[in-house]
Amino acid sequence: MATGRSLMLLKPGAVERRVCGRLLSRIEDKGLNIVGLKMLKGTPELSKQHCAEHVEKPFYPDLETFITAGPVIALVVEGPEAIKVMRTLLGSTNGREAAPGTIRGDFGQSRQMNLVHGSDSPESAAREIAIYFEDDELISHMPTLNSWLAADDER
Repeated sequence: MATGRSLMLLKPGAVERRVCGRLLSRIEDKGLNIVGLKMLKGTPELSKQHCAEHVEKPFYPDLETFITAGPVIALVVEGPEAIKVMRTLLGSTNGREAAPGTIRGDFGQSRQMNLVHGSDSPESAAREIAIYFEDDELISHMPTLNSWLAADDER
């Protein structure tokens, strides 16, 4: 099984609410590897680059205001089917509709101010990772405990 990567953003709401450590723990508890991590201040230019497909939509100004309101934590996670696993872990975009046990279901109340972003496809992941990280900022590693998380043919 191929190892994949996904970008995840802990948005300003997660940073302000001081839940980032708990969210990172969920990723590690699931068995995904964090191979890149940084805190940065979102800018309108960065928002437009990341959300290029939404810039002309009516909701975009509010999205940009939210994502640039404070620091974000950008991370790259790696593991088998990382995008699918992360999307499941995050839950439905709308926190009010997200299942309990998911990040948005447990921590979210909003559709727009939904605490986290996760890549939705391999193409999006590659594009988004390149926006936030240089290649030399990503460090793949194989923790020794990985042999206890999944069978050889599942990694």
